[in-house]
Amino acid sequence: MSDKLGTTGLILNEPLVWERGKPGRTGFSMPSEDVPFSPLAEELVRNDLDWPDLSEVDVVRHYTRLSTWNVSVDAGMYPLGSCTMKYNPKTNERQAGLVGLSDAHPLLPAPLCQGALKLMANLEADLAEITGMNAVSLQPAAGAHGELAGMLIIHACLEHRGERRSKIIIPDTAHGTNPASAALCGYRPVPVKSGPNGILSPDAVKAVMDRDTAGIMITNPNTLGLFEENIREISEIVHFMGGLVYADGANFNAVMGVVNMGCAGVDVMHLNLHKTFSTPHGGGGPGSGPVCVQKHLEPFLPVPRIVMQNGAYGLSRDFPLSIGRLVTFYGHFSVMVRAFSYIRSLGPEGLARASQLAVLNANYIRERLKAFYHLAYDRPCMHECVFSDKKQQAHKISTLDIAKRLMDYGYHPPTIYFPLVVPGALMIEPTETESRDEIDQFVDALIAIAKEAEENPDLLHDAPKTPKMRRLNEVEAARKPCLAG
Repeated sequence: MSDKLGTTGLILNEPLVWERGKPGRTGFSMPSEDVPFSPLAEELVRNDLDWPDLSEVDVVRHYTRLSTWNVSVDAGMYPLGSCTMKYNPKTNERQAGLVGLSDAHPLLPAPLCQGALKLMANLEADLAEITGMNAVSLQPAAGAHGELAGMLIIHACLEHRGERRSKIIIPDTAHGTNPASAALCGYRPVPVKSGPNGILSPDAVKAVMDRDTAGIMITNPNTLGLFEENIREISEIVHFMGGLVYADGANFNAVMGVVNMGCAGVDVMHLNLHKTFSTPHGGGGPGSGPVCVQKHLEPFLPVPRIVMQNGAYGLSRDFPLSIGRLVTFYGHFSVMVRAFSYIRSLGPEGLARASQLAVLNANYIRERLKAFYHLAYDRPCMHECVFSDKKQQAHKISTLDIAKRLMDYGYHPPTIYFPLVVPGALMIEPTETESRDEIDQFVDALIAIAKEAEENPDLLHDAPKTPKMRRLNEVEAARKPCLAG
């Protein structure tokens, strides 16, 4: 690969605003006072605040320079496996920014926010149709929150049946938050190993499923990027013992518009709107993790619920079996607007096409790279593919070295060392929004790094060279973190 996206171009150092400031500078002229001066009460006066004096130029350049240090999906491919960092169409941002939606106060009475309530009701109906489930609540504020909602619903259902069960089955290819979500509801996670082909076998589930087990939490597609093709048989085994099937739908972007999870035997699942349905992702939020259920679990959905009353939309708490309220108000509304815009912009055919392209892109990368990197499971994948550093270990090169060197080529590294079932994992998800040209450039960079590992491994040991920050001592950073501002 002759040309790299990464360069040693202009990198501007930027001091703290307190270092930039000089006494007497100002970026804002206060208007003339039109009321008599009245000093603050002494107990309200603070003299310990050290605010820097900055001009408008100081402020604008400071934050502009800081922004140039960021890597974002708007600037280039962001191949994080399991996180689905896909490009977000700007029309979704425009709809979410409409004044009537963005300025609506959450305490508005129902008659004054019929548009917002209708949008949320329609989004719930759309998500139910897309997943093949019967009812949806938009309340959960993130993916893990959706998992917790699903577990609370299962717990409430079993309690309503007069049953107390203590265990939940969790495959080794499930998302890492699944065991915690189960434990928060009082269940003991029962780990189950996936088979040699990377998916769960019905026999493995049958061996641990009993009348003390509440059910199973299964991520589908799983964290290896593989579809759990035995899902229906597994669901039948769990149901035969009176258990319930929870599906972690965080990877639903590989199957939306293609797979009906209700027909697969799933009782409850959550979705990540900030992954599958193209809303902003990263930086801690905001997120949205709607929970979708079959008809028999609908009474347990969180309240309030959006209902039609006397020809108008409203919020009702009149559901005695509900698990209760999960968040203040009704969740992250602006994220819901973006997801609704995305769904209605693409339509059924567009959503299915997006899934197909995500799968196509991941398999294209898998085929192009498998001669250079060890492929943990050499079989067609879904939305992501998982390699390892097994071939590079002979040259004393690790996954971390590969990831650091990729930064010199101008790319944010993929997810590394996850999933844990693959030692030295390098997990790549291109998403459907990347063109073949972009993917080829990314693949060429990884091929070049594989050759460097053989011919000049020191390049990788010293990487990265071109970014503003060089390689950090990660062990020391973990043991002695510097948290000063």
